[in-house]
Amino acid sequence: MAIKSRNKVEPTFNSSMLTSTLVAPNAIKLMLPSSSSKTMAKQTITVYINEQYQYFVNETVADETQLMDLINTQIGNDSQATVVLRSDKSVPVQYIVNVIDAVNEINNATGNNHKVILATAPKK
Repeated sequence: MAIKSRNKVEPTFNSSMLTSTLVAPNAIKLMLPSSSSKTMAKQTITVYINEQYQYFVNETVADETQLMDLINTQIGNDSQATVVLRSDKSVPVQYIVNVIDAVNEINNATGNNHKVILATAPKK
């Protein structure tokens, strides 16, 4: 009498789980220019974060709670504005994410397609 195993191991792979974790439909497009090529985009406004973690929307000083309102005011009626983010290299990533979140909230509220570009210096 032959003994048969009741639990068979199927050698198939379900890719739906893998692809569902890779797709981010609401992600903001963040372009990181490298030293070998330049990304040129219509620059609508610039947000600066200095080494003291202070935000500036164009030349206006802002705190985290004012970011969304100031960016929205500066963008005006432009439905596809580009926000150039210039940050000191010592600034923690959370401060950069705060700016991206503010632009994302504006996009969600208005249905617009504003983009954030992180400006970097070329490598020497």
